[in-house]
Amino acid sequence: MTAMVPTARPTEPRRDRLVAAVSLALSLAMSRWPLRWQIAAVQLVRGLPHARLARLDALYAAVLAVIPRWWPGRIACMEISRATVIATALTGRRARWVLGARFLPHAAHAWAEVPEGAVGRDIGDAVDRPWMAVLAVP
Repeated sequence: MTAMVPTARPTEPRRDRLVAAVSLALSLAMSRWPLRWQIAAVQLVRGLPHARLARLDALYAAVLAVIPRWWPGRIACMEISRATVIATALTGRRARWVLGARFLPHAAHAWAEVPEGAVGRDIGDAVDRPWMAVLAVP
């Protein structure tokens, strides 16, 4: 007798995963551009209204869910946060793309935020060394 074991299914809605896949592809294509071009492209969303934190969090989770395991290149905080901002823009809302840093040890990080809060900012490795925003776009 064969026992069927259910596999893990994505919990994010299909529409969010589709938007996240498109935005991740755009973000990965943009990663080859100079940083000033990336900033200029993200600034195009400045006229849109801000997204709610819950919606930003859902899109961030969708972007994390669609990251391919087979991808040979880098998909880290910069690409994920930029994809989250692009996904938010594709849904008609806006989020800020924030590049930040911290000291001891010196490190750089990127995250997405709205006035209510941020996603991808606290990675849990050091609560006593908070991230400081260096550049927020738009």
